Amino acid sequence: MTKQLPSTSRSLPIALIRAREGVMSPIRDMLSETGITEQQWRVLRVLVEFGRMDAKTLADRSSLLFPSLTRIAATLRDKGLVTQTRDDKDRRRQFIEITANGQKIIDDHSPQAAQIVAGFKTALGDDDYERLLDLLARLDPGADP
Repeated sequence: MTKQLPSTSRSLPIALIRAREGVMSPIRDMLSETGITEQQWRVLRVLVEFGRMDAKTLADRSSLLFPSLTRIAATLRDKGLVTQTRDDKDRRRQFIEITANGQKIIDDHSPQAAQIVAGFKTALGDDDYERLLDLLARLDPGADP
């Protein structure tokens, strides 16, 4: 006999999808005027935070599959938002770095992004906001134990 599934209103996968839509909607609105996607925004944000890095590390930190990152990085390069260089010793290894134009997109939209985060903190309260991030980190298969 199989166990009964929980109601969809109490299903973690469905709740996470619904929550993602609630979180991403204002971010998509913000990005609509930039000409970049939410995945491209993530890549730029990671590069701002961590600096120049190899493509595999960037894919991991941006929560992207490596083939997707390769395509996204090429698009960002074509838009002049990142540079791509090959490792001198291992020509298969590629490094990606944000350009001044990429940094400008982040700088120009940081106040609005901060307002979006402030709205989430207001809705949840500071403590619950931080607790939610901690709880979600426990479900991240790529997080350090």
